[in-house]
Amino acid sequence: MAEPARKPKANHNKKPAASVSKFEPTHASEISRIQDQLRRALEGDAWHGPAVLELLNDTPVDLAPAKPLDQAHSIWEIALHIAAWHGAVVERLNGKTVQLEQEDDWPRVADFSESAWRETIHHVEQSFDRLDQAIGKLSDEDLNGPVPGKKYNVYFMLHGVIQHSLYHAGQIALLKRSSR
Repeated sequence: MAEPARKPKANHNKKPAASVSKFEPTHASEISRIQDQLRRALEGDAWHGPAVLELLNDTPVDLAPAKPLDQAHSIWEIALHIAAWHGAVVERLNGKTVQLEQEDDWPRVADFSESAWRETIHHVEQSFDRLDQAIGKLSDEDLNGPVPGKKYNVYFMLHGVIQHSLYHAGQIALLKRSSR
């Protein structure tokens, strides 16, 4: 006679699985997928960790200009740098040849007040909105077009600006940890 099957013991210590967005196939354009990735990099809801704006909004003004690591930029400088490159990409999408000079690439921070920090965060948000709007005006066919003054296409540039934002999000997260 066969032994009855045993029920597995319940594991009451097991953590519930993290909620996962359900994949629903769509006929979304590549442009909308790029916009989605940009939004996740800047606003959140991605598995890489906190997004740029989540990190910035959670950074107190006294920590923003700190330089806990030699030769590293501050969180404040990185925020301005991210916004500068969003602006450069928008200009390139508008047909301009743009290469940022050092003072535009890494703007200096002169005012270290709470209001100036909040304005910097708002500036990053606005730069994201302008970039998102500029991308939204493109068609999928535009992605193969050349970037003025560069040897790569629009598709490569847009993925690059997203990767750039994520790279700096990681830096911001590390700077925040090393400053505490």
